[in-house]
Amino acid sequence: MAQRIATEYVNAKLQLTREEMTRFYRFIKEQQVRFSVMVLDNGSQEAVLEDSAGREKVRFVFQQEDDRFICQWSCRITGPALTNVMRKVVSAFKGDAVVNRIYSHYTMIYHYQAGAVQRIVEQTAKGDRLVFQFKDTLGELERTFHMKSVEGEIEWLKRAVNRLLDQRLVASTEQAKQEVDQQLAELSNRLFALEA
Repeated sequence: MAQRIATEYVNAKLQLTREEMTRFYRFIKEQQVRFSVMVLDNGSQEAVLEDSAGREKVRFVFQQEDDRFICQWSCRITGPALTNVMRKVVSAFKGDAVVNRIYSHYTMIYHYQAGAVQRIVEQTAKGDRLVFQFKDTLGELERTFHMKSVEGEIEWLKRAVNRLLDQRLVASTEQAKQEVDQQLAELSNRLFALEA
């Protein structure tokens, strides 16, 4: 089995309510990492996670915006303990992230949305290969079935186009962008037909 060299979190984001912040801190305390919190002047909070050996740190700065705490970060981790904690944080607190799991001859790129893996791409010197793509086929069928009007389907298609445009912005390769472009073309054709 290949040995992981590092894990990179690129443009990761958490949005937590005050209650979720309390759960977040409780969750971190249960993990086997060192943990410290500092409350900043404007009500924002800085949390630092450190592996037990003190070799690696991950710093979260939660900016308070209305009733939510928003944190965006990027980091590179090599130790397994902190890597595991970060994976659990993104999943448990429904974070968005692009995670590069780097091995000697390839990189696995995981795209998380609301804490769930939406897509996995294997990146090698030969190019990219889509390993996994989440498709909520049953959910899409149910939504389509329950739509009572063409206007409802048009609204659903517009939201789907917006989600794909967001995916295209974070796409790391030309192949990923081309796949999104193909899906956008299909939705655009359907949208054009419905609006006509």
